[in-house]
Formats: sequence, structure tokens, C-alpha cells
Amino acid sequence: MKNTLLAGFSPGRALDASQAYIMAGLSLLIGLGIGYVLHAGHAEPAPQPVMQMQSATPMQPAATAPAPMTQKQPSLEDIHKMADAQASPLINKLKSDPNNSKVLEQIGATYNAGHQFKLAAQYYGKAAQADPKNTAVRVKYAGALFESGDTKSAIDQLNQVLAQEPNNANALFNIGAIKLNSQKDEKGAIAAWKQLLKTNPQLAPDRKAQVEHLIQELEAKNAQKPGAPGGTNDQGK
Repeated sequence: MKNTLLAGFSPGRALDASQAYIMAGLSLLIGLGIGYVLHAGHAEPAPQPVMQMQSATPMQPAATAPAPMTQKQPSLEDIHKMADAQASPLINKLKSDPNNSKVLEQIGATYNAGHQFKLAAQYYGKAAQADPKNTAVRVKYAGALFESGDTKSAIDQLNQVLAQEPNNANALFNIGAIKLNSQKDEKGAIAAWKQLLKTNPQLAPDRKAQVEHLIQELEAKNAQKPGAPGGTNDQGK
């Protein structure tokens, strides 16, 4: 599956050390469970197969040791089918209670984990509409929008979160990540992440260190650009 975070980087083009670390860090913090920065956050569980795969027929004893068997990895189509199967009973619950925000969020989480991001955004959006004060759901909604390619709407939703909670660490981190990856706005990303650190002293130490490292890598990268103080054009003056 195409990694949205790597959009804009040609597969055949090598990243320098700082770019590679930045992208790896964003993949770790944003990934498919976009924005789980706080220590209390948790990633959504991936959908489990509805049916167990058939076990291989036991091999007969042989003179030589049998070759190790590898389990077939599910295809994207298989993952979609698993998500559809898990979402089906939840969708049925909505027939009697169409505005149940918890059920709507569960369906969104199921489709998000199943890489069906447009469907995830649809149900997360309904959950956010049913419970407009639930900023955690709106952050997830923004994540699904981003993964489905709707960057503008994702930013709009994150800004709505910040209108309610100006120091929301998940929203600040994700805005910075989107600015960096989709808008190539490195200064905007740095500003958002510095605001995150400034306004969230309770951030878990490991998350804080990761965000600090991302900022340092970007600032070091920018310092080497031609025209930057101490950069290429300034050397030897």
C-alpha cells in the first residue's frame, strides 16, 4: 500500500540522513493511527481475521529436516474483507440508534485499521457530528481524511480541534506533519512542534524526545541550505 507520508519522494531517489530520520519518525508517530502522541494515547487494533486460516497438512517424517513453513500474508483485498465483516454487525446496530457516537467511532476505527480510509472518514465524521466536543474523535477523523488524500479537510478538522483545545498535542503534531509532508512547509512544521512542546509539559519523555529530535533534524537540514546563516553560501566568507 502506498504510504501517504512518503508522497513526493521518488522511489528511486535516496534520502539523506536527516530526511530518512524525519520520515521514519513521522511514520512511527503518525502511521495508520495518525496522531497518538500523548502517553495516554493508544493505537487502534487491526481487524482480526473472521476465520482462521486452514492449517497446513502435517508433514510426514522425512530423513531430512523439513523446510520452515511461511504463513501467507493477507492481501489488501483480504484486509478489506476482514474489515467489512467486522463492521457489518456494528453497522446493524446503527439501525436502531443511528447517532450512537461510540458505535460510529468503532466502525471508523475498523475501516481505518482495514486501510479503507474513505469509509473510515465517513464514520469518524458522523461520530464527530454526533459528539462535537469529542476532540479525540475529530483528530481520528482528520487522520482518515489525510490518509484518503483530502489534506485540506484534514487541516480544517485539526484547526477545529485547536479552536476547542489550543494545546491539543495530537492536533499540533499532525498539523506539523501535514505541513512538512504535503505542503513542504518546514518552518510551519517546526513552529507547530515547538508549540506542542511548549504547551504540553506532561508529554511522555519518549514522545518528547522524538519530537525534539525531529525539530533538530529539520533545523540542521535547513541550516545547510544555500543562503542560510552558516549554510553553503556563507562558508569561507
